[in-house]
Amino acid sequence: MHRLFVPLILAASAINPSFAQPAAPPLTLAQAVSLAIANHPELRAAEREIEAAGAARDQAGVLLPNPTLGIELEDTRRETRTTTLLLSQPIELGGKRAARIAAAERARDVARAQRVQREIELRAAVTSAYLAALVAEERVALAEALLGLAKRGSEAAGKRVAAGKVSPVEETRARVATAGVAVELAQARSERAAGLHALRAAIGVPGLDLSRLDGSAQMLPPAARSDDLEQRLADAPALRVAALEADRQGALAAIEQSKRMPDITLTLGAKRAAELGRDQAVLGISVPLPIFDSNRGNQREALRREDKAREEAEALALRLRAEALAARERLDTARLEAETLAREVLPGAQSAFEAATRGFELGKFSFLEALDAQRTLFQARAQHLKALGEAHRAAAELDRLIGTPAAHQDKDRS
Repeated sequence: MHRLFVPLILAASAINPSFAQPAAPPLTLAQAVSLAIANHPELRAAEREIEAAGAARDQAGVLLPNPTLGIELEDTRRETRTTTLLLSQPIELGGKRAARIAAAERARDVARAQRVQREIELRAAVTSAYLAALVAEERVALAEALLGLAKRGSEAAGKRVAAGKVSPVEETRARVATAGVAVELAQARSERAAGLHALRAAIGVPGLDLSRLDGSAQMLPPAARSDDLEQRLADAPALRVAALEADRQGALAAIEQSKRMPDITLTLGAKRAAELGRDQAVLGISVPLPIFDSNRGNQREALRREDKAREEAEALALRLRAEALAARERLDTARLEAETLAREVLPGAQSAFEAATRGFELGKFSFLEALDAQRTLFQARAQHLKALGEAHRAAAELDRLIGTPAAHQDKDRS
């Protein structure tokens, strides 16, 4: 019996692929963000930069430069030849090694801060794309519902024309209105497909199944409080990167300043004089004289680059503040618009549409009145979805600029 069931099961799974492959579970926003953090190549590239900076730190901490082994021959005749074997060891002075280590550590700090910044930007991008896909899905559902209503109105108009109650022009208008809604539905489906492609790109998994999203675009993002905004502005990820970059430039300037102290080279060797038949010890020390090259140009360059980095950080703070305040204004405006539409406009438009539809079916209203109520409802819902989408985009932009509250809480705990 078991041998009979196995081929039947395999045949059924071949005929119906869904039998063997159940539908993928709906994807939540938290899952989408987690997938992006685990798979996106931008974060992997940032992690490679941290590893590279760590390797540079290890190299900077090398205790001594490599020694030099040399051999000198005086005279080519074996009887009178003098052979000298020398081992030279450079000794760094002036704190050059400590300065290199400090610069390498600052570079590693910059790489880590950039990794945090990339993650915050990726969270914002995934959130924005996810909610945009939800809004597009709402638009498709709205257009499908309106198309169904338009078809019902067109059928009702056809029945009234057949009964001789209205002019055939009413039926033509109904068909034109239905065709217009069908066009709106096609556009909405195209926007939904584009939104899903954008979401896959933001997550970093091209073949991800996004047929089901577990979320609602109707949930408005919270308003940004002024005190919270100021606190997050002061610790914005881009500002942290800029400040650490200025510190790195300062550490590079310290390297150039440490070169004011010349290094010395100690030499130890042995000298064999064939004519005398004896060996002699050779000791030496050499010190470069900074007469022609005092490294002043490199020092000035490094100091000016440090000044430039700090001034760029100040300019970035001003720009971030302006952009964050503008994003907050857009968020507040979109929230107010969405709340007003949901509270005052949509209920009235829905009631007017239902009344006009029932009145048209009963012959109390003309088709133009029913069509006008339908258009009003469609425009109100479309405007509401537009306001929701703008609110979500503004909130995501605000999180991209100054970091999400969760990211700041994690930083505080660390």
